Amino acid sequence: MVAETSTAASALSSLVAADGVTLAVEHWPGSGSPALVFAHGFGQTRHAWDGAARALAAQGHASVTFDARGHGGSEWVPRGDYHMQQFVDDLIDVAGTARSPGGPAPVLVGASMGGLIGLVAAGEAEPARLPFSALVLVDITPRWETQGVERILGFMRAHPDGFAGYDEAAAAIEAYLPHRRERKSESQLKPLLRQGADGRLRWHWDPALLDGVVAESERYQPRLFQAASRVRVPVLLLSGARSDVVSRHTVDEFLRLVPHARHVALAEATHMVAGDANDAFTREIVSFVETLS
Repeated sequence: MVAETSTAASALSSLVAADGVTLAVEHWPGSGSPALVFAHGFGQTRHAWDGAARALAAQGHASVTFDARGHGGSEWVPRGDYHMQQFVDDLIDVAGTARSPGGPAPVLVGASMGGLIGLVAAGEAEPARLPFSALVLVDITPRWETQGVERILGFMRAHPDGFAGYDEAAAAIEAYLPHRRERKSESQLKPLLRQGADGRLRWHWDPALLDGVVAESERYQPRLFQAASRVRVPVLLLSGARSDVVSRHTVDEFLRLVPHARHVALAEATHMVAGDANDAFTREIVSFVETLS
């Protein structure tokens, strides 16, 4: 069930998953085909893709961004009972909203967690029911560098009591991403934070995610490797040359597993590829999509 409200640049919709959880889905217009579905990383929101989706729409490429359950404008799971399969099922449902009747399946652009669930969705699907016609994996491989992931989780766990104001939140991001030149403004931070009854600002994701999804991640790896080995659609792996989550070792292992995949490392990017080098990131996506036609 989908309900829509339009804005000047995009249309924000609500998509109800099979288990009743409502997801926030944003459609960016474009006449090009196939459309792109953007799946964000753990602890992020659909707004991580705003720059890329806006630039692609300006070039005629239709895109869909969405908040994963427990993130952003999407509902939290009752009692914090999160499991990775829920995210896979949600992604397949969102992909269905991006496909025009008779048109090709969309292209997935998945960062970190979004890329992993995309691998599972594509690798485990029957050939006649593929949810995606191609995959762009953004700085993620089935095996990741533990130290880099622990740094991300450390940031997510660092402020359980939230922030007194936007300046405090901006300072926390600045300390976490010291290579970024621009400090986050209040307007940029508002979509990422929610105000509690105590007046404190907290990140726009359910803290229970740190127990459910994170606890499952290591056990999920055999499934990820098996799914990746079954992927037959075109694949582009976009990594950050300065990433501490993906390394030369994990990239080489992935390319042996998926030998038809292409790899591009963006020199100025860390794990936060789209935020660090959005122009270069968008150019690589456009170039890849053009090879599919």
